[in-house]
Formats: sequence, C-alpha cells, structure tokens
Amino acid sequence: MTAIDRRTALKVAGVTGATALLAGSVSEVQAEQRGFSANSPVPLQKRAIGKAPVPPLEVLTYTRLAFGHRPGDLEAFRALKGNSQEKLRAWLEVQLSPEKIDDADCDRRLKSFDSLGKPLETAWREYWRDVDEKDPKRYEIAGTPTQQARAATLTRMIWSKRQLFEVVVDFWHNHFNVHPDRDDNIRPTFAHWDTQVIRKHALGNFKALLTATATHPAMLFYLDNASSNRGGPNENYARELFELHTLGAENYFGVKRQRDVPGYADGKPIGYVDDDVYEATRCLTGWRVADDNDTAGLGDTGRFAFYLPWHDRFQKTVLGRYFAPDQGIQDGQDLLEMLSSHPGTAKYLSRKLCRRLVGDNPPESLVARVAQVFTAQRDAPDQLKQVIRAIALSPEFASTWAEKVKRPLEVYASLCRALETEFTVDDDRLWKAFWMGQGVFNHRPPDGYPDKREAWTSSTTLLRAWQMGLGLAANWDDKMVSPLLRVNGTRRKPSEIADFWIARLLGRNPHPATLRDDLVTYLGDGKDDAISDDDTYKWRLSMAIGFIVNSPDFMYR
Repeated sequence: MTAIDRRTALKVAGVTGATALLAGSVSEVQAEQRGFSANSPVPLQKRAIGKAPVPPLEVLTYTRLAFGHRPGDLEAFRALKGNSQEKLRAWLEVQLSPEKIDDADCDRRLKSFDSLGKPLETAWREYWRDVDEKDPKRYEIAGTPTQQARAATLTRMIWSKRQLFEVVVDFWHNHFNVHPDRDDNIRPTFAHWDTQVIRKHALGNFKALLTATATHPAMLFYLDNASSNRGGPNENYARELFELHTLGAENYFGVKRQRDVPGYADGKPIGYVDDDVYEATRCLTGWRVADDNDTAGLGDTGRFAFYLPWHDRFQKTVLGRYFAPDQGIQDGQDLLEMLSSHPGTAKYLSRKLCRRLVGDNPPESLVARVAQVFTAQRDAPDQLKQVIRAIALSPEFASTWAEKVKRPLEVYASLCRALETEFTVDDDRLWKAFWMGQGVFNHRPPDGYPDKREAWTSSTTLLRAWQMGLGLAANWDDKMVSPLLRVNGTRRKPSEIADFWIARLLGRNPHPATLRDDLVTYLGDGKDDAISDDDTYKWRLSMAIGFIVNSPDFMYR
C-alpha cells in the first residue's frame, strides 16, 4: 500500500467513525472535528446520532425486523403495493405467519443437524444416559444437541426467509437465557429447548411460553429448581422468574413487608419484595426432572416431574394472594398464571420488546399502548404476534433511528447476508461469532446479552466488526466465500465500485454523504480510472467494504 493509499484510507476510516481512531492515526483535534473524542472508549460519532436521517422504511425494516437485507430484499419490499406503511403491513403479515413461508434453501442447510427434531426423552437417553461413562467422547456426545442448536440458529439468521421470526426467537432466547454449558444435564436437552419451547411459543401466548420454560429440564437445571425441595429450597429460579422473566427489576420494591407495597391493601400490589420471592420458591418446590429410577420412582426420562414429597405443603402468600395448604402442583401453576397476567409484567415485557425493535429508550406512550395490547390479548393463542404487530406498525417504529447499534451477531449475520457469503456453519464458524464478542447461546448469567448501545460500542467490538468485514471481503477464510467478490468483476471504476457497495451494504445514500467521495478517492488513488491490476483491485475493494461496514450507517439499528 502506497503512502497516498494509507493516508486516504485513514481519512475514510475517520469518516466511518472508528477505524483510524482505533489505529491511533487520528489526532485529538481531527477526532473532535469528526465528532468523537480521541480518548473516548466509544468511537462511534456521537454527534451524528441526532442528525442521522431516518432511512427509507424498507431499510429500517430489514435492519430491525430482520438480520439485514439480502440482494433483492429491498427491491421486493419497494415493489409491494401502496405507500410505505402499507408495504410494511403487507411484509409484516407474511413474516408473522412463518409456517407459510417456503424456506427450502435454509431447510436444506439444516438437514445435517439431526438432533433438532428428536423428542426430549430420545435426546436424553441417546446423548447422555445411554453413553458409556468411560467413553472418552461422552461429553462431546452430550454437547451435540447444543452445538447443533447453535449452528442451526446462525444458519437461520443468515439464510432463513423467516427473518422476523428469527429476530423474535433471538429475543426470547435472551429473555429466558439458559447457558447450556453450565450443567451436563442441559446440553443433551438444549436443542429440544430451542425447538419445542422458544420456537414453538415465540409468536404464541406468553403464559404458555412461561409455563414451557418453567417445566423444561434446561431451565430446571440451569437455575437449580430441579433440586429445590421443602427441606432445602433454592430461590434461584423464583428470583429470576420475578426479576427477569415477568415483573422485572423495575417493579422490585426491595426488602419491605409485602403489605407495604402500593396496591396491596386492594389486593393488587404493583410490585414485589423479597418475601414474595421466598414464598414463590415454596410454591415451586418439588418441580424437578425425572432423572432417577430408584429413590423417587419417577423414571429416567429427562422430562419435567412434580414430586409431591419434596413440595412445601403449607399455606403461602404471593403478591397479596393467599395460597391454601395442600394444593400440590397447583401452587406453581397458579403462580405462573398470576405473574403472566400481572400489569407489571405487561409493561415490563412491552418495554423490552419496544427496546429491541424500536430504540434503547422507547417513549412511555408507546410502551403503554403495547402493554394494553399485551393485556387485552393475554388469553389469545397469538398474543405475542399481536404485540409484535402493534410495535412494528407504530409511528415510533418508522420515525426512530440511530438509538441502537448492531450487536456482534447482527453484524456477522448482516454481513454474510449482504455479501451472499457461502459457507457451512460449523464449530470454526461459530467461533468467529464468539471472537466478535457474542457467541451463540454463550451468555453465562441469566439476564441474556444486553440490548443497549453502550454495551456494544467499545473499541474492541467495533474493531472486530471492521476486521470481520475486511476478512470476508478479502477472503481470508477460504471456507467463507462471496461470489460477489470475484476478481474478474465488471465493476472496476472507483465510482462504480463505491456506488455498488454502498447500495449493497447500506441500501441508501450514506450519511455523511462525503463517505462516497472519500471511497472513490481511496479506490482510485485520486482518479476514477478503471483499476486494471488484480491485486490492487482486491486489496482496495476489501478495504472499501471494511470502511462501509464500520460506518455508523451500517452499525445503526
């Protein structure tokens, strides 16, 4: 690379808002002029956030309700009948019925993942119980369903036509986060957790989803409820049931008496305290897994089992409601019913979904409207589908931009989709997601991967996103090849290259508009003559794509 090339490259990198700063090639004065501090750990251009224009609705849709656009997606959206909002409604109705979408190409890529469709008991025995304890590959065999679920998830993010469904599935996997490597008993059942709990209920009814999570061995083992009994109650699951899965920490009133929570006197406490968690823990004692043949007589199926001898049979009080003694499993069932229908749950979940699909700080007016839908449809089999529809068709969805940034998995998937990268998802490809900072199903705490921009705008995260874009464009990994990047391409003039890749990666004119001019200058070394040398073409093209990928326009959601 010549000295002129390097200077021009660094200029473009400065415009994109991260790469030159990270390389230490931008002075503090230059950095301030470009909208960020040279000493800031957050190199995205903060000043550009309020000025960045909202992109066309089709771009916004494929950025927020999908994992990015593939060639032809934006054109197909634009070809739909009506105005922009009518086009969105038409697109949305197709996506909200994922079972009707022909997804043959993606299904073909999933055929080798044979653990995905196996019944729970079959997986429990085949990958765990029936494996010889002396087999040196025992733990590798046990982890097969988990690894296949991870590979299938990334495959679907990149190639599935059911994009909105995959976005929603990703949301619920984080909401009901389970780290499969925490317990040997989880890994054999994790593919079943993915298919028969999260995917089965993602657009269905929240109470059904909550119940399915509470009674699955993956959750029972992950948060220790499988061992919770009247003689040794374990509050881990009950704590997260309140704090993460239903009411949320926003409705926690701390260490107080239950009757001191506002609304308690009327039988409608607006939140919970520690005593509610402790009482809920008692409600859920005896909720365990059938994992032994001798002492409990439950069999060894790996399925949920209620074991009465472990259950605390005495009366309880949760959220002002009296639970009579000797109700058995009904204690836990009534608890889940009460929590799933609580107004605080409706608001907490609506806020989380709005944060995911609209912006980091969704307006309270939008949250309130969505919560009304959540509550009104609480008994509907498609409750969650109606909630997603209400968010996507809101004025706030179409008018909010640049509050969110892509998380590493979204960068990875959107790059592969835009570049039409071909590869088979295996452990090496999954490692790339881990290296970027967000491995598939690899968040250890129960709160799931964070969903606010400040968690994903560190120098390391942005640098690795740039490196991934550069690596894909330069074909550093010969197992991940894009047919668009063949050296014998017909676009050799810098202006043509810049226009094509801006359109392909961004789907709109860049902001700031000077990015296009800087790319042309860099590609042509100050000229717009066709690049004849193949090595020069490949190097400059890959760098140009890397610059676009690290621009705020590509990173925003």
